[in-house]
Amino acid sequence: MISLIDRYVFTALRRVPQAQRADIDRELRAAIDDAVEARLAGGQPRDAATESTLLELGDPDRLADAYADRPQYLIGPELFPVWRRLAIVLFSTVLPIVVVVAVVVQLFENPAIGPVIGTAADAFFTTGAHLAFWSTLVFAVLERTGVARSDLGHPWTVADLPKYQPSLLTAGQLAVNLLWPVLLIVALVLQQFAFGPVPVLNPDNWSFWWPYFIAVLVLEGVYFVWVHRRGAWTHTVTLVNAALAVLSTVPLVWLLATHQFFNPAFVDRLDWGSTDPLTWLTPAAILVAVVTAVWDVVDMAVRAERVRRGLPAKAPGTGGYPVRAG
Repeated sequence: MISLIDRYVFTALRRVPQAQRADIDRELRAAIDDAVEARLAGGQPRDAATESTLLELGDPDRLADAYADRPQYLIGPELFPVWRRLAIVLFSTVLPIVVVVAVVVQLFENPAIGPVIGTAADAFFTTGAHLAFWSTLVFAVLERTGVARSDLGHPWTVADLPKYQPSLLTAGQLAVNLLWPVLLIVALVLQQFAFGPVPVLNPDNWSFWWPYFIAVLVLEGVYFVWVHRRGAWTHTVTLVNAALAVLSTVPLVWLLATHQFFNPAFVDRLDWGSTDPLTWLTPAAILVAVVTAVWDVVDMAVRAERVRRGLPAKAPGTGGYPVRAG
């Protein structure tokens, strides 16, 4: 279990340049230890002394900026941490989703590589600019109208510290892992009815394979909820994940290899000159499916083994700063 002091230090260090982390780690821990010992000498219990010390130090993000001598002039020191956290969420979740949706729509309209790259770049830069501009504008207005950080939520407390337990699937990770199966199911259904006059995928597979894949995607959602409630990466979790990978990847590769995945009418509409589109689409799709499945299974196995052996794991957001698993 990661201690409260470790969680505070890890959170502060993720905002500090790599070259300064070792020195600031020692300095910050020494300051915390001295303050805790002084409170213990005054008769406070250790847990209360630790919490009081960290509350006195305040938000670790702001403390990190002070250590790094990094002024926050864009928004202001009171609202900047909130703005930064919102920006991270927007650029790590909303922006990728918008780019993926734009690329998928373009693939249906014109699968040529040039328009696809252009659409991806346009969606990335246009959406990114809007997210940055409007979020910054809102916080600038809030600051200039006298809205303090406490008005947007509650003042910082030690309960706001990340837990840094790599064996756990956090609520945020659970939400992301549930989002993709939902998006895939929606895309599978909509491509049949809404994206164009001709479905992209073979409509004959609605007799079995497309409902089968929907069922597997639902099982994957149930799996992630189970992992979240179970609270740890274990070898049982690894085996179930590998079984789901086999259930989804093997039929997918078979359908692609036997040219039963894409709708023949859709392929006939693709104007790629004398080149058969399937000569490029089929091997590329098989490669992506196999590499993704193998990567997922190996990654899950490595997590479970590190947790079992109690090896250090990367603390999210610290640039690789190690914490001990379990």
